[in-house]
Amino acid sequence: MKYINYKLIGILLMAGILGTACDSYLEEENKSSKTIQLALSDPKTFDQLVASVYERSRETTTRYEPNVYYQLEDLGTDIVTRGTTISGVSDINDYVDFNPLNWTVSLYWRNQYSIISAANVAIDNADQIQGVVPAVKTAGIGEVKFFRAMSYFNLVENYGGVPLVLNQVTSSTTDYVRATEEAVYTQILKDLEDALAGVNETPTAYGRVTKDAVRHLLSRVLLTKGYKSFGLPADFTSAATLAETVISHHALVSSFASLTSIANQRNSEVFFSYLFGSSAVSRGWGNSRHQLYKFPYYDYPGMIRGNLYQKGLDPLPTLFFYNLFDDNDQRADATFRREILADKAFTATVNGSPVTVNPGGRAIYFPKVAWTPAEIAAVPYKVINPDKYFVVDGVTNAHTPMFKKFDEPGVAFKQPNELSEGTRDMVMMRSGEAYLIAAEAYLKSSNPTTAAARLTTLRARAGLTTPVTAGQVTLDFILDERARELIGEVNRWMDLKRTGKLLERTLLHNPHAAMNNALKEKHLLRPIPQYEIDNTGGSIVQNPGY
Repeated sequence: MKYINYKLIGILLMAGILGTACDSYLEEENKSSKTIQLALSDPKTFDQLVASVYERSRETTTRYEPNVYYQLEDLGTDIVTRGTTISGVSDINDYVDFNPLNWTVSLYWRNQYSIISAANVAIDNADQIQGVVPAVKTAGIGEVKFFRAMSYFNLVENYGGVPLVLNQVTSSTTDYVRATEEAVYTQILKDLEDALAGVNETPTAYGRVTKDAVRHLLSRVLLTKGYKSFGLPADFTSAATLAETVISHHALVSSFASLTSIANQRNSEVFFSYLFGSSAVSRGWGNSRHQLYKFPYYDYPGMIRGNLYQKGLDPLPTLFFYNLFDDNDQRADATFRREILADKAFTATVNGSPVTVNPGGRAIYFPKVAWTPAEIAAVPYKVINPDKYFVVDGVTNAHTPMFKKFDEPGVAFKQPNELSEGTRDMVMMRSGEAYLIAAEAYLKSSNPTTAAARLTTLRARAGLTTPVTAGQVTLDFILDERARELIGEVNRWMDLKRTGKLLERTLLHNPHAAMNNALKEKHLLRPIPQYEIDNTGGSIVQNPGY
């Protein structure tokens, strides 16, 4: 991401916000001598406006705000739950007292509209900026329409119909109303068709939106729309066709371990990522995914607050998630580690005698099959059986096999309210998901044979060589496969909602949600933030049940 001249673009961005707190660069005093007229006379202004959309999308993806991460992606689903004992209540994960005052849903709403606002500013001013090369303008407008579509897709799936704001906001307005869900989808599809026509097939610089990124998002949108009351059978067939095009352009990496290796971030399979890099000037908050799904391991004997495993964020995968992997599934070893090695020497008592474990020796172990008490007593390290993942052990309240899919050794140990400083690319789109989109679209098009073929190819890469049969292909089969392949990469909550499986699978497999049993049909939509309703004098209305 190039360094953005915030004072220059601030001239044009100042008014372009709907219901969002200003970012720091918008709060800066404009000390430059540039006037609006001068800004519009510089073709670089357009590049900066486009870059600001990329940055807003990247920064609000890596965290909602300091100390708030990924809450509306995986939490409260079948594969991710809160990192606590199975007691108490939670609004987002357990759906207990989930209401319009929830801060996270307010942040998410604000962040998506912040991206939309920046996109609108770029689109509305593109023709006013002098000297912009036509091809650059066409591609840039296509790119920001891609991001606007993605934000509206996030909004409509989380909240239902939302206000459609398609131009720069230049005056104080409070009479916003919610468009219908169908109208929002119509606009999303229009933006994506425009984007597909406008962006480049091959990026001018790595990290920019290409036609395959647009095709991939369009296939997701059409797949989701196909389930709606206003969906059409053609939505599924079109989704499959788009996914097949992406697949044909981006070969799978030979192994899942190679795919997730930090040494192989830019490979044939990946076609859109958010870039962070080593420069503190352009890195922003930093990629935070290396902090996902980790418990306070550093409180155990032999462990330190180092830069290998890093500080974790609160949610943890469920036991159901860990049990999804067959013994031969190579994705397990590339996704999490059952063995944690000591950073420093420690001494434990085994059968009444002291035993020293040296650095690099086993400090914590998570057996896939439970050990007996006698087996546990015979070793000097901590053994945590599967049925104890969410049981206090005298050190931590919850503890699961250590997630490693996004590890970045060397990044400093950080608290969640500090800059994450991760430098590796955040992969947002790859052909592995395109295989799964195609499989689901074929299944919904009554073509389970082709669906099985796509699943067979993807699973073979993971070392599972037995072909999938048409009779095996169900939505649950595909959702299990999506969990194994895509955890931490795509929005699991939206996957479960799309397929009509959110209530069933969450109550079956999320232990905290199951304990409280509060998840209801109304939770298929999040509550509209109360401040939006108040600020519009009630012209924006609340979702049913809230």
